Amino acid sequence: MSRRWLVAVPGARSLRRQLFVWLLVPQLVLWIAAGFFTYQLAAGYANRAIDAGLSQAARALARQVKPQDNGLLIDFPRAAQDILESDPSDRVLYMVSTPPGRFILGNKNLPPLPAGAASQIGEPLSYDGVLRDPQQGELRVRVAALHLRYGEPGSPGQTLLVQVARSSANREELARQILLDMVLPLSGLMLLMTMIVGAGIRAGLAPLTALQRQVEGRAANDLAPIQISAAPPEVRALARAINSLLTEVQHSVAVQKRFISDAAHQLRTPLAGLKSQTELALRDASEPELVQRLQRVHESAVRSAHLINQLLTLARAEPESAKAQDRLPLDLRQLARELTAELVPRALQAGVDLGLDDAEEGAPPLLVRGIAFLLREALSNLVDNAIRYAGRGASVTVRVRSEQGRVLLEVEDNGPGLAENELERVFQRFVRATAEGSGCGLGLAIVREIVERHEGSVVLVSLAPRGLLARISLPAEG
Repeated sequence: MSRRWLVAVPGARSLRRQLFVWLLVPQLVLWIAAGFFTYQLAAGYANRAIDAGLSQAARALARQVKPQDNGLLIDFPRAAQDILESDPSDRVLYMVSTPPGRFILGNKNLPPLPAGAASQIGEPLSYDGVLRDPQQGELRVRVAALHLRYGEPGSPGQTLLVQVARSSANREELARQILLDMVLPLSGLMLLMTMIVGAGIRAGLAPLTALQRQVEGRAANDLAPIQISAAPPEVRALARAINSLLTEVQHSVAVQKRFISDAAHQLRTPLAGLKSQTELALRDASEPELVQRLQRVHESAVRSAHLINQLLTLARAEPESAKAQDRLPLDLRQLARELTAELVPRALQAGVDLGLDDAEEGAPPLLVRGIAFLLREALSNLVDNAIRYAGRGASVTVRVRSEQGRVLLEVEDNGPGLAENELERVFQRFVRATAEGSGCGLGLAIVREIVERHEGSVVLVSLAPRGLLARISLPAEG
C-alpha cells in the first residue's frame, strides 16, 4: 500500500483560490467606482442639457414681459401656457415676480433661490429645489432663474425675476439610462476579463499541478529525483528543494540499513556462542539450581536471537527494501507445501498436528506476483504463531485457494483463539495478546507489513466454538 508525500493541512487555503480572489477584488472595486463615476458624469450631462433648455425657456418668457409707463406689459397667451403645462409627467413650471417677492404670473410654489446665491443681471442661474404641490406632494425640480432690469433710462429701475422649472424625474431617468448603457458592456468586459484571469491562473499553476502529480503518484520507496524541465524558476527551486530532501532521506535510509545489518551481524555471533555454551553447560551441570539458572539463560538467548531475526525481517519488509521491480510470479500453493513440510518437526515437538489442506494432485498453480522470501516469512510467522499459541494437542491446517481474482492463504487452528477486541490490536508492533509463549510481539506486525507491500490484506477471524483463522488475500497474477 503506497503512502503519499503530500498531506492536506486543515484550514489551509487554496493558492489558486487566493490568487483568483486577489485579482477579482480589484476588478470589482474598479467596476463599482466606474459605475459611480459614470452615473455622476451622466447626471452632469443631463443637467447641462436640461439647464440649457430651461435657460432658453426663461429668456423666451422674459421677452414676453415688456416695460410700459412704469409698469409691465405681459404678452403671454393662454395657448402658450397650455403648451408648457400640457405634459403632466414633465410639466414646465414658471413664475414671474419682482423681488422682494411680489408675484406677477405663474406658479407661486416654485422654490426660491438658495440662500446666498447671487445671480447676475441677464445671466441665468440653475439650482435644484423641492416643489410642494398640493396634489402631487413634494416634487424635486430643476430651476433656472433669470434676473432682468427694467425702467426708464436714467431712473433707478426695478428688477424682474423669471423662474422656469422642470421635474428632475426625467433627468434621473436619463442618467440611469446612460449608466445602464455603459455598465452592461462594462460588465461583459469584466466577465470576459475574469475568465481570462482564471485561465491565466490555471496556466500559471500548471507546473505546480505537474509537480503534485509526480510526487503523489510515487511509491513510498521511490526516492528518485523529480524531473521538472519546462517550469518557472520558482517551481524549479521547489523541485530542487524536494530533490535535496529526497537525497537526504535516501542517505538516511542507507545508513539505517547498514546499521541494522552491522548490528545483526555483531549480535548474532555472541548470541550463537552464548546458546552453544549454555547447551554445553546444561549437559555437564548436575545441581538443580544451576540447571534452572542455565535454562533461563538459554531461553533468554534463544528469545534474543528470535527477536533479532524478527527485527531483520521487519527491516527487509519495509517499503525501501520491498521494491516493486523485485516482485516475480510465484506459485503460492507450492510455497505453502514446502513451508508446511519444513515446519512439521517443529509442530511435532510442540505436540501440534500440522497439515496442509491441499487440492488433488495436478491442480493448477495459484500464481501471485511477489518477493518469495518475504511471502515465505509471512506464512512462516502465521504457522509459527498457530503452533506456539494453539497449545499441545491442537490441530493447525494450512490451505491455499482462489476466490474472485484473488489468492487466499489461510492458517486455521482449534486453539483458544482471541477476544474480538484483540483481533486488530495484535497487528501492532510489540503487542501480545497473552503472556504465554516466548514471542516478542512482532510476528503479526511483520505479516501485515509484508502483505501490504504486496497490495494485499490480512485479517484474523474468531471461529466457533473455538479457534482462530488467519487469512491473507493477495491479487492473483494474470
